[in-house]
Amino acid sequence: MLWHAPLFSYPQSVNIARLYTGDDEQTHIEWINLETHPELGTLQKAEGIQFRSTDAGNFLDWHPAPRRQFVITLAGEVEIGLGDGTIHRFGPGHVNLAEDLTGQGHTTRVVGDQPRVTAVIPLA
Repeated sequence: MLWHAPLFSYPQSVNIARLYTGDDEQTHIEWINLETHPELGTLQKAEGIQFRSTDAGNFLDWHPAPRRQFVITLAGEVEIGLGDGTIHRFGPGHVNLAEDLTGQGHTTRVVGDQPRVTAVIPLA
């Protein structure tokens, strides 16, 4: 039997959640896309790619990003907590650009009953 991948409708614009450290040493989110940041459409230098699977319920307390990196959620859902008390929930297909290298950082919780599978791309 021949298996066919399901058809996927690509969005007209990719919205990326950029995590960055503000002057208050707290992590903030800025929404960026190809229209507002055309440099994203150019080839980015990367160190490689790493695939990860994190169990449902896993919680990582306050931490800054270990390096500038893209984190793409392939499966599962995650909640990112910020110092201002907001929680942002992301699912499959979502892209984070982690640039909050200093300060308090953010929290990460895998929600739902499925593991979160990610592709992590450290930027050079």
